[in-house]
Amino acid sequence: MTASSGRAPGRSQAGPRPPGGASGVPVGRGAPGQPAYVLHQHDWSESSLILDLFTRESGRVAVAAKGAKRPYSQLRAVLLPLQRITVSLSKPGKSASADGGEVQTLRSAEWGGGATLPSGAALFSGYYLNELLLKLLARHDPHPQLFDAYADALAHLADGDTALRAFELKLLVELGLLPDLSVVTPTQAPVDPARRYQLSPESGLIPPTGDAGLPGALLISLQAALLHGSPAALRQACAAAPLALKTTLRGLLHYHLGHQPLRTRALMVDVQQLLDS
Repeated sequence: MTASSGRAPGRSQAGPRPPGGASGVPVGRGAPGQPAYVLHQHDWSESSLILDLFTRESGRVAVAAKGAKRPYSQLRAVLLPLQRITVSLSKPGKSASADGGEVQTLRSAEWGGGATLPSGAALFSGYYLNELLLKLLARHDPHPQLFDAYADALAHLADGDTALRAFELKLLVELGLLPDLSVVTPTQAPVDPARRYQLSPESGLIPPTGDAGLPGALLISLQAALLHGSPAALRQACAAAPLALKTTLRGLLHYHLGHQPLRTRALMVDVQQLLDS
């Protein structure tokens, strides 16, 4: 299924035909199709949307989907969160998004296949991943390996928290915020598998204060999986201590987010409290 945004005055009117005609092949100065996910969207006009897309080739980009809100627009069935799509975009122009960045125009979009929209707790987890990307990724900063890790995480959300922990680790690595887990940061001494260590956002991997921290054997396993690059291997390593990793990694993320609360995390807590009451 391929959908195209038509031309519109200001930020509106969509035509049902893709820009390249019936084939949907991009024409003119637009970039060829690339895989993407919709992270967020908000109203731009009565008929159009501004999308925050995570693309494999261009990173996070702001995109105008003209006419996407019209009842007959084919884009309505394509521009869904947590669903892989293939998009064709115009080159960046001078239009400004809500945060002052450049906005490209969505020329066409088609469903990219894959799993259907998750439900229940997995749906909340997917929105949590989206919020992390929105708040931590700069625009127009490509991270193809992180894109692949995101796609893998979405496919395994129903398997439990290990998919979240693996993605958090990959995100921190891609942003340069995770030290080498196989060495003690201040001394560069090898991690002892029999000891425990603490991940500090300011000091890196250090000996813990008290009995807290993560086992050295786990840290060595995580580092090996990160170097190997296999998502399955990283999920397997995370499965050894998912609760301890959750506390540690979310502490790191909270620090690098500038102590901004994550809305999805607060919503998940509220829903869980409601279910337990």
